[in-house]
Amino acid sequence: MIQKTKLLISFFYTSLTPATAYNKTPPFYLIIPTIFLILIVGLPILYLSIRTIEATNTAWEILFSFRSLQTLGRSILLMVTVTLLSGVIALPLAWITARTNLPLRKVWTILATLPLVIPSFIGAYLFNSAFGPRGLIQNLLEQPFGIDKLPDIHGLFGATAVLTLLTYPYFFLTIRGSINNIDPSMEESSRSLGHSAFSTFIKITLPQLKPAIIAGSLLVSLYTLSDFGAVSLMRYNTFTWTIYQQYESVIDRTASATLSLALVSTAIIILLLEQNIRGKRNYHRIGSGTSRKTAIVQLGVWKYPSLFIIGSIISVALIIPIGILIFWLIRGLSNGEPMIFSLGITFSSLALSLITAIVTVLFSIAVSLILVRYPSRINKFLETISFTGYALPGVVVAISLVYFGANYALPIYQTNFLLVTAYIILFFPVALGSSTSSLLKIDPKLEECARNLKHNYFKVLIKITIPLMKSGLLMAASMVFLLTIKELPATLILGPIGFKTLATQVWAASSEAFFAQAAAPALCIILISIVPLSVFISKDTRVNE
Repeated sequence: MIQKTKLLISFFYTSLTPATAYNKTPPFYLIIPTIFLILIVGLPILYLSIRTIEATNTAWEILFSFRSLQTLGRSILLMVTVTLLSGVIALPLAWITARTNLPLRKVWTILATLPLVIPSFIGAYLFNSAFGPRGLIQNLLEQPFGIDKLPDIHGLFGATAVLTLLTYPYFFLTIRGSINNIDPSMEESSRSLGHSAFSTFIKITLPQLKPAIIAGSLLVSLYTLSDFGAVSLMRYNTFTWTIYQQYESVIDRTASATLSLALVSTAIIILLLEQNIRGKRNYHRIGSGTSRKTAIVQLGVWKYPSLFIIGSIISVALIIPIGILIFWLIRGLSNGEPMIFSLGITFSSLALSLITAIVTVLFSIAVSLILVRYPSRINKFLETISFTGYALPGVVVAISLVYFGANYALPIYQTNFLLVTAYIILFFPVALGSSTSSLLKIDPKLEECARNLKHNYFKVLIKITIPLMKSGLLMAASMVFLLTIKELPATLILGPIGFKTLATQVWAASSEAFFAQAAAPALCIILISIVPLSVFISKDTRVNE
């Protein structure tokens, strides 16, 4: 029976495979995990579709109600605002650190990237603890000036401020990488024709940055659209916060499912728009970039203003937040407030993140090999479904898996297995992007030579392919690890009863304005995340420069 199944799958795949140099059926150990991945990624969309179809009339009423349309408008407004502001911050920052003689450029590059280690719910917690009621600023102003109430920071302003400061690094990294790969001859030709540096940047450099700007916009837009932590703590009703409230307060899940489908549809539309603007992307081996280094622009009198700008941004986005955390931690300890930090919970968070990273990377190896080494007519579908995680907010994935576990997989319901599954769905695109990029840089002739020497596919994979992919796989594992340890909504909904992570501890304490109690686990998350990200960015900077 098993052999017949293998033959059937092989025949189906072969029939869809074009005549190429890689006209072979993928090994079974690649096909099985790929099929499993397709099934689990498809579960959330399947669930949302079923629930919406089951209550067609109610679903339409919910979708086109004034409240839903208002929520959609608020979500889009926040997304557009954060994306624009992140781009405004990231573009000059990337150019200054990549193309000028700014002192300590590599250090500034690392520091400009590190706000990525701060989860949105921690950023919102710190914003509240500094500028909100009972916050640090109010305490400082109350005694000498008699100010007992500050302007309300909640709503669009607070959510925008937090998310902009935490998402601009996505823009920064994509744009900076693109700047480093621009052919310098085009800019030099422009300057030789008498164009100024500014004119050259606008007419030559900026158009070449269009793909990077689009990619950065996509990342920031989807992050903002799916964010739960910042909007919940800043009390700004977007789709994610509304869906969670509906899920927690109402027995009938129709409303939360319908709104979730609307949210996913919006995210998919954004993905399709990005693909349409970006154009077709073909798989091919890429070079190392330009043959010579780009000339460094001398800042001259602009050196100190540039240092002031980048220093101010990093201070607001990274240094001051960490300083506030340390302040609340010291204040809590000195006042004898109970600390909710636990070594057991820390180890649980680390173990869960590590397991997720390993499993996700293994899946990414299988899928990237099929996409790159075994092109076929179904690969476009496979690529699309693999990157669906970008369009699935954590709260949507969690609600879908709750329904699946409670109705069809009771043995794994309320277990960490279901939680790890949610993490894989959410963060697999990150791992796949890194794995695919590293595989594209490997000359397939190396693998073909090994096969000609009578080595089987699996041995070639273990001995040659994976070792050559090591750098990309380590980067993928690191990013999945960092994202998992920060994930909040999926953990809140899917975590077994009594199960806690560092993220849920911070959220529970900060949502009740227990700022000092939230400081220790929040600081722990940042410290755990900051070391591997710093190493990765430092290594990437050396490679590009």
